[in-house]
Amino acid sequence: MTTLDIMLPYYGDVALMQTAVRSVLAQSDPNWRLTVVDDGKEPDVPGWFEQLGDDRVSYQRNERNLGVTGNYRKCLGLVREEHFVMMGTDDAMLPDYVATVRAALAAHPGIGMVQPGVQVIDGAGTPTEGLVDQAKRRIYAPKVDGTRVMGGEELATNLLRGNWLFFPSICWRTEALRAVGFRDNLEVTQDLALVIDLLQAGERMLISGTVCFQYRRHAVSISSKQAFTGARFTEANRFFTEVADRLDQHGWSKAAKAARLHLSSRIHALTMVPGALKNRQSQGARTLLRHVAGNDPR
Repeated sequence: MTTLDIMLPYYGDVALMQTAVRSVLAQSDPNWRLTVVDDGKEPDVPGWFEQLGDDRVSYQRNERNLGVTGNYRKCLGLVREEHFVMMGTDDAMLPDYVATVRAALAAHPGIGMVQPGVQVIDGAGTPTEGLVDQAKRRIYAPKVDGTRVMGGEELATNLLRGNWLFFPSICWRTEALRAVGFRDNLEVTQDLALVIDLLQAGERMLISGTVCFQYRRHAVSISSKQAFTGARFTEANRFFTEVADRLDQHGWSKAAKAARLHLSSRIHALTMVPGALKNRQSQGARTLLRHVAGNDPR
């Protein structure tokens, strides 16, 4: 079986990035290749990679900042293997991540996506589970005993009711993802858009109950005004409206209905309203409440 490509589009905190890289170096299965594409200008980063001394790790710095989507695209273009992971720069792999994913791929040749079990951690690396993650696990995520393969309208409907995916932990079949690509106009819904596109193209997802990845969820500060503008939900509404129309045309009426309802997204917006009011973001509060009511501007 081929090596697993691990792509790390990097920008931001140096220490967290180094933690992510060390977690790859500590894998029990040595059959991986790590490629770091640096979209920043931190001065000591190139030297840190030079002293690692592991020929499975390659590092390059962009001549100019490409932005999140641009760097994703560059990383995707650098993938050489049949399967890859687009790891988050502030996340970490547990020691058996590569072994778990490679075993899943060996057992299910041709699978388009593998979503392994994920442990959520906070900014300090401590396991945590807030209301959002509890809802994902208890309400929306399918029950898995060992592994489970899902696809088609069943999985699309499930995800549009509540997106329980952890994008940086997913292993993708390279050819499948290249066929759909990343969208220019999406940020917070980019992961869901990719999976829905792949499901429409006939790809399936293997879901594993084996926890082997740590996803870092940073707390939203109540004093962070930008977090409570409601902008993310404007994008979400645009996505849900577009994908509902497309799924209707595809004949997936149940999934289209779930997209138009987007109940979990509306509940999430409701939880943000108190923070917007506390930050005196009256326009943000109005945007959030419109999303809660399902009255977003078209």
